[in-house]
Amino acid sequence: MIDVINLQKSFGSNQVLKGIDIKIEKGDIMCVIGPSGSGKSTFLRCLNCMEDPTGGQIIFNGVDIADFKVDINIHRRHMGMVFQHFNLFNNKTVIQNIMLAPVLVGLQDLKKAKRQNSFIKLTNLLRSSKMKKDLVAITTSKAEIKQQAKENAMALLNRIGLADKADVYPSTLSGGQKQRVAIVRALAMNPDVILFDEPTSALDPEMVGEVLDLMKQLAKEGMTMIIVTHEMGFAREVANRVLFIDDGQILESAPPAEFFGNPKNPRLKEFLSKVL
Repeated sequence: MIDVINLQKSFGSNQVLKGIDIKIEKGDIMCVIGPSGSGKSTFLRCLNCMEDPTGGQIIFNGVDIADFKVDINIHRRHMGMVFQHFNLFNNKTVIQNIMLAPVLVGLQDLKKAKRQNSFIKLTNLLRSSKMKKDLVAITTSKAEIKQQAKENAMALLNRIGLADKADVYPSTLSGGQKQRVAIVRALAMNPDVILFDEPTSALDPEMVGEVLDLMKQLAKEGMTMIIVTHEMGFAREVANRVLFIDDGQILESAPPAEFFGNPKNPRLKEFLSKVL
Protein backbone atom coordinates (compact mmCIF):
# COMPACT_ATOMS: atom_id res chain seq x y z
CA MET A 1 0.00 0.00 0.00
CA ILE A 2 2.81 2.42 0.90
CA ASP A 3 6.38 2.14 -0.37
CA VAL A 4 8.77 4.61 1.25
CA ILE A 5 12.02 4.99 -0.71
CA ASN A 6 15.03 6.91 0.63
CA LEU A 7 12.80 9.37 2.52
CA GLN A 8 14.72 12.41 3.74
CA LYS A 9 13.62 15.47 5.67
CA SER A 10 15.66 18.47 6.74
CA PHE A 11 14.72 21.59 8.66
CA GLY A 12 17.37 24.04 7.52
CA SER A 13 20.74 22.44 8.26
CA ASN A 14 19.17 19.88 10.63
CA GLN A 15 18.61 16.57 8.81
CA VAL A 16 15.88 14.77 10.76
CA LEU A 17 15.25 11.80 8.42
CA LYS A 18 18.33 10.26 6.80
CA GLY A 19 17.05 7.86 4.17
CA ILE A 20 14.04 5.83 5.37
CA ASP A 21 13.15 2.73 3.34
CA ILE A 22 10.08 0.71 4.33
CA LYS A 23 7.14 -1.09 2.73
CA ILE A 24 3.73 -1.05 4.40
CA GLU A 25 1.32 -3.72 3.20
CA LYS A 26 -2.48 -3.66 3.39
CA GLY A 27 -3.57 -4.84 6.85
CA ASP A 28 -0.22 -4.07 8.50
CA ILE A 29 -0.27 -2.85 12.10
CA MET A 30 3.10 -1.12 12.34
CA CYS A 31 4.22 0.43 15.60
CA VAL A 32 7.07 2.94 15.47
CA ILE A 33 9.08 3.42 18.64
CA GLY A 34 12.23 5.30 19.56
CA PRO A 35 13.59 8.02 21.85
CA SER A 36 12.26 11.56 21.81
CA GLY A 37 13.68 13.60 18.94
CA SER A 38 14.54 10.53 16.87
CA GLY A 39 12.33 11.51 13.91
CA LYS A 40 9.30 9.26 14.58
CA SER A 41 6.62 11.95 14.31
CA THR A 42 8.39 13.63 11.38
CA PHE A 43 8.37 10.28 9.57
CA LEU A 44 4.64 9.92 10.21
CA ARG A 45 3.84 13.48 9.11
CA CYS A 46 5.85 13.00 5.92
CA LEU A 47 3.72 9.96 5.01
CA ASN A 48 0.74 12.20 4.24
CA CYS A 49 2.91 15.19 3.32
CA MET A 50 1.91 17.31 6.30
CA GLU A 51 5.67 17.81 6.21
CA ASP A 52 7.00 17.99 2.66
CA PRO A 53 9.88 15.52 2.25
CA THR A 54 13.25 16.98 1.29
CA GLY A 55 14.05 13.92 -0.80
CA GLY A 56 12.88 10.43 -1.67
CA GLN A 57 9.55 8.96 -2.70
CA ILE A 58 6.32 7.93 -0.97
CA ILE A 59 4.38 5.62 -3.27
CA PHE A 60 0.81 5.40 -1.97
CA ASN A 61 -1.57 3.20 -3.95
CA GLY A 62 0.75 3.47 -6.95
CA VAL A 63 1.22 7.27 -6.89
CA ASP A 64 4.29 9.18 -5.65
CA ILE A 65 2.53 11.61 -3.33
CA ALA A 66 5.86 13.33 -2.53
CA ASP A 67 5.83 14.68 -6.10
CA PHE A 68 4.86 18.36 -5.92
CA LYS A 69 2.81 17.98 -9.12
CA VAL A 70 0.43 15.55 -7.37
CA ASP A 71 -2.75 16.93 -5.73
CA ILE A 72 -2.06 15.65 -2.22
CA ASN A 73 -5.56 16.49 -1.00
CA ILE A 74 -7.03 13.82 -3.29
CA HIS A 75 -4.82 11.17 -1.70
CA ARG A 76 -5.29 12.43 1.87
CA ARG A 77 -8.93 11.38 1.53
CA HIS A 78 -7.69 7.80 1.84
CA MET A 79 -5.21 8.39 4.67
CA GLY A 80 -6.65 9.23 8.08
CA MET A 81 -4.64 11.01 10.78
CA VAL A 82 -5.06 10.96 14.55
CA PHE A 83 -3.03 13.50 16.51
CA GLN A 84 -1.49 13.51 19.96
CA HIS A 85 -3.57 16.51 21.06
CA PHE A 86 -6.82 15.49 19.30
CA ASN A 87 -7.04 18.59 17.03
CA LEU A 88 -10.83 18.71 17.26
CA PHE A 89 -12.50 21.99 16.29
CA ASN A 90 -13.71 23.47 19.57
CA ASN A 91 -16.22 25.76 17.84
CA LYS A 92 -18.05 22.77 16.33
CA THR A 93 -20.04 20.07 18.07
CA VAL A 94 -18.85 16.49 18.18
CA ILE A 95 -21.07 15.41 15.29
CA GLN A 96 -20.09 18.47 13.23
CA ASN A 97 -16.42 17.52 13.72
CA ILE A 98 -17.07 14.03 12.37
CA MET A 99 -19.24 15.25 9.47
CA LEU A 100 -16.91 18.04 8.38
CA ALA A 101 -14.58 16.18 5.98
CA PRO A 102 -17.17 13.87 4.36
CA VAL A 103 -19.50 16.82 3.69
CA LEU A 104 -16.69 19.01 2.36
CA VAL A 105 -15.42 16.30 0.01
CA GLY A 106 -18.92 15.33 -1.09
CA LEU A 107 -19.83 18.92 -1.94
CA GLN A 108 -16.52 19.42 -3.77
CA ASP A 109 -17.18 16.33 -5.91
CA LEU A 110 -20.75 17.44 -6.59
CA LYS A 111 -19.58 20.92 -7.64
CA LYS A 112 -16.91 19.39 -9.90
CA ALA A 113 -19.48 17.12 -11.59
CA LYS A 114 -21.81 20.07 -12.21
CA ARG A 115 -18.95 22.11 -13.72
CA GLN A 116 -18.07 19.18 -15.98
CA ASN A 117 -21.68 18.92 -17.14
CA SER A 118 -21.84 22.63 -17.88
CA PHE A 119 -18.72 22.28 -20.03
CA ILE A 120 -20.06 19.17 -21.79
CA LYS A 121 -23.38 20.90 -22.56
CA LEU A 122 -21.52 23.88 -23.99
CA THR A 123 -19.19 21.81 -26.17
CA ASN A 124 -22.04 19.54 -27.28
CA LEU A 125 -23.58 22.57 -28.99
CA LEU A 126 -20.62 22.52 -31.38
CA ARG A 127 -20.64 18.76 -31.96
CA SER A 128 -22.65 16.70 -34.41
CA SER A 129 -25.32 14.44 -32.94
CA LYS A 130 -23.03 11.41 -33.28
CA MET A 131 -20.14 13.12 -31.46
CA LYS A 132 -22.06 14.50 -28.47
CA LYS A 133 -20.72 13.37 -25.09
CA ASP A 134 -22.86 11.99 -22.26
CA LEU A 135 -23.25 14.04 -19.10
CA VAL A 136 -21.59 12.93 -15.86
CA ALA A 137 -24.11 11.01 -13.75
CA ILE A 138 -25.10 12.93 -10.61
CA THR A 139 -26.82 10.62 -8.15
CA THR A 140 -26.91 12.79 -5.03
CA SER A 141 -27.75 16.28 -3.80
CA LYS A 142 -26.36 18.63 -1.16
CA ALA A 143 -29.08 17.60 1.28
CA GLU A 144 -28.42 13.90 0.69
CA ILE A 145 -24.66 14.34 1.18
CA LYS A 146 -25.24 16.02 4.55
CA GLN A 147 -27.85 13.49 5.64
CA GLN A 148 -25.65 10.53 4.75
CA ALA A 149 -22.70 12.07 6.60
CA LYS A 150 -24.89 12.65 9.66
CA GLU A 151 -26.19 9.08 9.67
CA ASN A 152 -22.67 7.71 9.34
CA ALA A 153 -21.40 9.99 12.11
CA MET A 154 -24.16 8.81 14.46
CA ALA A 155 -23.36 5.17 13.64
CA LEU A 156 -19.70 5.81 14.51
CA LEU A 157 -20.63 7.55 17.76
CA ASN A 158 -22.87 4.62 18.67
CA ARG A 159 -19.95 2.32 18.03
CA ILE A 160 -17.81 4.07 20.66
CA GLY A 161 -20.68 4.61 23.10
CA LEU A 162 -20.79 8.38 22.72
CA ALA A 163 -24.03 8.92 20.80
CA ASP A 164 -25.31 11.03 23.71
CA LYS A 165 -22.40 13.44 23.16
CA ALA A 166 -23.27 14.21 19.50
CA ASP A 167 -24.42 17.78 20.14
CA VAL A 168 -21.95 18.84 22.81
CA TYR A 169 -18.68 20.67 22.23
CA PRO A 170 -15.29 18.94 22.59
CA SER A 171 -14.35 21.09 25.60
CA THR A 172 -16.93 19.16 27.67
CA LEU A 173 -15.34 15.76 26.93
CA SER A 174 -12.63 13.88 28.80
CA GLY A 175 -9.30 13.30 27.08
CA GLY A 176 -10.16 9.68 26.32
CA GLN A 177 -13.51 10.70 24.82
CA LYS A 178 -11.86 13.37 22.68
CA GLN A 179 -9.35 10.89 21.29
CA ARG A 180 -12.04 8.31 20.51
CA VAL A 181 -14.00 11.01 18.68
CA ALA A 182 -10.81 11.94 16.79
CA ILE A 183 -10.39 8.29 15.74
CA VAL A 184 -13.94 7.94 14.42
CA ARG A 185 -13.56 11.30 12.68
CA ALA A 186 -10.72 9.67 10.74
CA LEU A 187 -12.90 6.59 10.12
CA ALA A 188 -15.70 8.76 8.71
CA MET A 189 -13.71 9.11 5.47
CA ASN A 190 -13.42 5.29 5.15
CA PRO A 191 -9.62 5.53 4.78
CA ASP A 192 -7.26 2.85 3.47
CA VAL A 193 -4.81 3.58 6.29
CA ILE A 194 -4.80 5.56 9.55
CA LEU A 195 -1.71 7.27 10.95
CA PHE A 196 -1.57 7.66 14.74
CA ASP A 197 0.89 10.16 16.23
CA GLU A 198 1.34 9.15 19.88
CA PRO A 199 -2.44 8.89 20.40
CA THR A 200 -2.26 8.18 24.14
CA SER A 201 0.64 10.36 25.31
CA ALA A 202 -1.59 13.33 26.20
CA LEU A 203 -4.03 11.20 28.19
CA ASP A 204 -4.27 10.48 31.90
CA PRO A 205 -3.21 6.86 32.57
CA GLU A 206 -6.77 5.75 33.40
CA MET A 207 -8.00 6.98 30.00
CA VAL A 208 -5.35 5.22 27.92
CA GLY A 209 -7.13 1.86 28.00
CA GLU A 210 -10.35 3.04 26.34
CA VAL A 211 -8.41 4.47 23.39
CA LEU A 212 -6.18 1.40 22.99
CA ASP A 213 -9.27 -0.87 23.13
CA LEU A 214 -10.76 0.98 20.15
CA MET A 215 -7.48 0.68 18.26
CA LYS A 216 -7.39 -3.06 19.02
CA GLN A 217 -10.89 -3.37 17.52
CA LEU A 218 -9.70 -1.65 14.35
CA ALA A 219 -6.71 -3.99 14.18
CA LYS A 220 -9.00 -7.03 14.39
CA GLU A 221 -11.10 -5.60 11.54
CA GLY A 222 -8.04 -5.38 9.29
CA MET A 223 -7.49 -1.61 9.26
CA THR A 224 -3.99 -0.70 8.13
CA MET A 225 -2.42 1.39 10.89
CA ILE A 226 0.94 3.08 11.46
CA ILE A 227 1.28 4.04 15.10
CA VAL A 228 3.98 6.14 16.74
CA THR A 229 3.70 5.08 20.36
CA HIS A 230 5.41 4.72 23.72
CA GLU A 231 3.01 1.92 24.72
CA MET A 232 5.33 -1.09 24.53
CA GLY A 233 2.69 -3.53 25.76
CA PHE A 234 0.31 -2.41 23.03
CA ALA A 235 3.03 -2.72 20.38
CA ARG A 236 3.88 -6.23 21.58
CA GLU A 237 0.23 -7.33 21.61
CA VAL A 238 -1.24 -5.72 18.50
CA ALA A 239 1.51 -4.93 15.97
CA ASN A 240 2.61 -7.39 13.31
CA ARG A 241 5.79 -5.31 12.86
CA VAL A 242 7.70 -2.90 15.09
CA LEU A 243 10.19 -0.29 13.86
CA PHE A 244 12.90 1.31 15.95
CA ILE A 245 13.93 4.75 14.72
CA ASP A 246 16.85 6.66 16.15
CA ASP A 247 18.78 9.60 14.73
CA GLY A 248 16.52 9.67 11.65
CA GLN A 249 17.17 6.07 10.61
CA ILE A 250 15.43 2.71 10.97
CA LEU A 251 17.84 0.68 13.09
CA GLU A 252 15.63 -2.40 13.43
CA SER A 253 12.38 -3.75 11.96
CA ALA A 254 10.96 -7.08 13.09
CA PRO A 255 7.82 -8.91 14.30
CA PRO A 256 7.12 -8.05 17.96
CA ALA A 257 8.20 -11.41 19.40
CA GLU A 258 11.61 -11.10 17.77
CA PHE A 259 11.85 -7.32 18.28
CA PHE A 260 11.27 -7.46 22.04
CA GLY A 261 12.57 -10.97 22.73
CA ASN A 262 15.74 -10.97 20.66
CA PRO A 263 16.76 -7.41 19.67
CA LYS A 264 19.88 -7.30 17.51
CA ASN A 265 20.82 -3.61 17.34
CA PRO A 266 22.88 -2.43 20.35
CA ARG A 267 21.04 0.90 20.49
CA LEU A 268 17.68 -0.91 20.56
CA LYS A 269 18.91 -3.19 23.35
CA GLU A 270 19.92 -0.11 25.35
CA PHE A 271 16.57 1.59 24.66
CA LEU A 272 14.49 -1.44 25.66
CA SER A 273 16.51 -1.94 28.85
CA LYS A 274 15.35 1.53 29.96
CA VAL A 275 11.65 1.33 28.96
CA LEU A 276 10.69 -2.26 29.75
